[in-house]
Amino acid sequence: MNKHYLYNIFSKIPILETNRLTLRRMKATDAGDMFEYASRADVTQYLTWNPHPDVDYTREYLTQVQKQYENGEFYDWAVILRDEMKMIGSCGFTSFDDDNSSGEIGYVLNPDFWGQGLMSEAVTAVLGFGFERLGLHRIEAKVMLENVRSRRVLEKCGMTYEGTHRDAMLVKGEFRTISVCAMLREEFAANNPALK
Repeated sequence: MNKHYLYNIFSKIPILETNRLTLRRMKATDAGDMFEYASRADVTQYLTWNPHPDVDYTREYLTQVQKQYENGEFYDWAVILRDEMKMIGSCGFTSFDDDNSSGEIGYVLNPDFWGQGLMSEAVTAVLGFGFERLGLHRIEAKVMLENVRSRRVLEKCGMTYEGTHRDAMLVKGEFRTISVCAMLREEFAANNPALK
């Protein structure tokens, strides 16, 4: 899975569908919806980035994302609540390890939609894409130890908690302990027979 392969897929990032969601390319017109959650301290407290100061900042971020999509260097989907046609978060890959056929996922969700199982739907769709379309052997996610809600999402999707890395990341000037959850292709296939 080299850079050229990733370019061919993610420069025209495909649409993914779940029962309630559409995962599609982010657009500059999503700025208002994204700012609703990206501006909140309760959303970013367990993330590596700070709250967006204003909607213009969000719009500029999304403009930059378009260039990264065109270069096949951005692996995140906008999570759209289909009934409302509203962007409520994002979910996708943060990085790939070609040598070891693995990837790492990340996600964020507007708190107005927490507790409804929506992010579990999105994560499961991205896991399926990673194993089926990308042919990955392993997909992992890293969450700050205190982010119990996020770890619960991963475990609900069938990922296994593998342990913690003490003070493994320096985030916003503070060392944070990181929990790692992961899933192997064979584990995903066990619940999705078509993949075997």
